[in-house]
Amino acid sequence: MAAERTKKKNTLWNFLDNLEGDKVVWMIVLLLMLISIVAIFSSTSQLALQKGTTRVSILKGQMMTIVGGLAVILVCYSIKSLRFFRFFSQFGYLVSIVLLMVLAVHKPIGFLHPVMLNSAWRVIEVFGFQIHVFEVVKVAMVMYLAWAVNAFQTDSFAIADRLSKAYPVFGKAWMKKLLYIYIPIFSVCIGIMMGSLSSTLFIGGIMFVTILIGGMSIKDLLLPGAVGVALLLGCVGINAVAPEDHKPFPHLQSALNRLDSESDEKYMKDIANEPQNSKQFQKALDKMKQPVSAKIAIHEGGLFGKGPGRSTQRYVVPIMFEDYMFSFIVEEYGLMGGILVIILYISLLARGSIIVRNCDNHFAKTAIAGLVVLITGQAMMHIMINCDLGPLTGQTLPMVSLGKSSFLMFSLAFGIILSISRIAKRKIAREAESMGSIMGDGERAGARNEMESTLEDLDEMESSGFEGTGVPVHENDIPDYGIDDHNNE
Repeated sequence: MAAERTKKKNTLWNFLDNLEGDKVVWMIVLLLMLISIVAIFSSTSQLALQKGTTRVSILKGQMMTIVGGLAVILVCYSIKSLRFFRFFSQFGYLVSIVLLMVLAVHKPIGFLHPVMLNSAWRVIEVFGFQIHVFEVVKVAMVMYLAWAVNAFQTDSFAIADRLSKAYPVFGKAWMKKLLYIYIPIFSVCIGIMMGSLSSTLFIGGIMFVTILIGGMSIKDLLLPGAVGVALLLGCVGINAVAPEDHKPFPHLQSALNRLDSESDEKYMKDIANEPQNSKQFQKALDKMKQPVSAKIAIHEGGLFGKGPGRSTQRYVVPIMFEDYMFSFIVEEYGLMGGILVIILYISLLARGSIIVRNCDNHFAKTAIAGLVVLITGQAMMHIMINCDLGPLTGQTLPMVSLGKSSFLMFSLAFGIILSISRIAKRKIAREAESMGSIMGDGERAGARNEMESTLEDLDEMESSGFEGTGVPVHENDIPDYGIDDHNNE
């Protein structure tokens, strides 16, 4: 019997059943990984031709990334203390600003080597491994702001408190918000804007939503919001007067052009007489064919799709496996496949709200809410752009699109969510057990009090001799009915 019990405990089902944390979140992240495996294998035909490799080799690389992502999730999942996350979260801004400064100077700093990718400084190489800086900044700043807002609520800024002894202004609430919340947000946004305006708007929006969830009032955000708009306009003005070959924000104008839905069509009309094999014509054509082909993919997918491996637009869109992954999924698996993906992200948002309600720690609530909004917000933006409901932003589909940095950082986000949900679940279980124990003691105490009350009433009745009731009390008053106490034959 003992051997059978041990065998049952070692089965995969029992292992999964014994996983702590929110099991729905576990299911969501595992399903997204499975979808990523299938989608990456089918969508990378053109990438394989460009790199002179095979889809199997690309799939092996994606499998290694998924294994690394699972390792990150399990490491975070094994952490059982919020203090660990709170301690390291306060360095999120430092990590973000250092990486952005390396990109800004375009020169190596120590072991950090900036790399230009697609005519933009967005990648840093560390010991041969390329890190997409914006992906790191997303998660790092959400965690930092969760710490900063919690520290502001509890008034526990150690450095500001020490400085306030010599300079009282550092003890003011507005100064603490400025130093620990607003300056980090604006400085990070300026750093990101050098490489991408769309990422600036998205990550900046996520940061403002995080501090709003953390307890900052809308009134407190009006002035910083106005300052943010002023900074954006100032960057546009600086970029306009700067020399053509020394633009501080080289991708700013191209991003603004995307807001005009007819800009590419106008550009094509202007060069209609150019030879089709000219660089100018091909450049304009490339700008148009990606969003147009994404819409064609969604249209051709229909309700049930063409089937696995039958996509045609993957040969037209160069980055189908990144920025247009949702279009590819709809083309091969139809509207039903697209709805399944949407349901997974909406379910994550719903489960995140449940986890937040079960947390009684302010830092944990803000961190979970911020990370869930980050993941679902990026997914919804990716889907909207694929459906031609907004300008191209280059945001990938979380946990599905190809990209090591993005996958690993979102794995970190999922790991933190699962770890905090595990801590919250354990605390709820302990409180329920404690409450059950208290209720049991109360019931026993009530029963004991009731019994004692009954015995007291009986004693009172006996001592009063049931006077006036005609009931005999004393032994001599009991009549003899001729009954033998020992034997009544």
